[in-house]
Amino acid sequence: MPPHPETWLRVTPQGLYCEPGGFFIDPVRPVDRAVITHGHADHARPGHQAVLATVETLAVMRARMGEGGAGAVQQPIGPGEVLEQGGVAIRLVPAGHVLGSAQVVLDWQGSRAVVSGDYKRQRDPTCAPFQPVPCDVFVTEATFALPVFRHPPPEGEVAKLLKSLALFPDRTHVVGCYALGKCQRLIRLLREAGWDRPIHLHGALAALCKLYESLGVALGPLEPATVANKAALRGAIVLAPPSAVQDRWARRLTEPVVGVASGWMRVRQRAKLRGVELPMVISDHADWDDLNRTVDEVGAPEVWVTHGRDDALVHALGQRGIRGRALHLVGLGEEDEGGTEAPPATGEGDAAAVRGVAAGTDVAAVSRGEGL
Repeated sequence: MPPHPETWLRVTPQGLYCEPGGFFIDPVRPVDRAVITHGHADHARPGHQAVLATVETLAVMRARMGEGGAGAVQQPIGPGEVLEQGGVAIRLVPAGHVLGSAQVVLDWQGSRAVVSGDYKRQRDPTCAPFQPVPCDVFVTEATFALPVFRHPPPEGEVAKLLKSLALFPDRTHVVGCYALGKCQRLIRLLREAGWDRPIHLHGALAALCKLYESLGVALGPLEPATVANKAALRGAIVLAPPSAVQDRWARRLTEPVVGVASGWMRVRQRAKLRGVELPMVISDHADWDDLNRTVDEVGAPEVWVTHGRDDALVHALGQRGIRGRALHLVGLGEEDEGGTEAPPATGEGDAAAVRGVAAGTDVAAVSRGEGL
């Protein structure tokens, strides 16, 4: 009988460790051997001796952390390629999260585990789509694992932005979006919707946009956003880090329409508290329906949850006869700006569901969607 993955994959202070292979997946501390799922800073950290990742993820790590930050030894692995380490066959398949993001497929002695990293199932014109892989254990995130989180088509959210531009042609529209993944996806969605004018970028977003273009993702005309030249930004789209749209940088613009592109904009109270006039529900994480659909498609009898709203997801899985296990990996989902989406503030309305689960109330009712 093949060994159960819990006998060869274990949680350590550094992160998830593959014992026969002698490597960690997305470790939060420096290690000798690391396999990295994608370039967001809560998953890709500096200081590792040897790093295995996709070509794109290694490029992102070098851009964000310097040449040495991507590992003293950097080993890219291409689509369909299999590498063996300590008898463990390793391959990377697309996760659909950001450019270069990958699931780690591990096969050892007839047993298979898939570590998904962060992922989404909606279409993204900047990266390869998620590929379901049948397995014995599926390791998933649970960032939006509550029934209240059902992400609408992103094309409709972009249409809201363009409609606002048509209604207020003299106002600058400033949209907060994360530097890696969300920014470039939003640009491509705008291009697909017909916006061919220059898109203005806060300086913190420019380097990764340049990297995306060097890796084959065309973004069209981009220009720096300079608040000193406010007249030139009338009727323009400006993209900036979420933190910048709430400080004096954005407020210095003339009558800005402030937007934020995030899955957390589904929580209306959060948008209100942050002064967001144009909330855009665009997420690079799977929502409640897609999390459950993915579990069905991979067919794993057991699902491990790395971080997020694990209690509701584990309960819902149990109702379907699937064994769920919360790993409580420390350090994942904690990046404020680099790419993951910060936890929601509690409030009224939709946010009551978030507050209720966090307080340990009726998880069964939440997983059924009652009151949401």
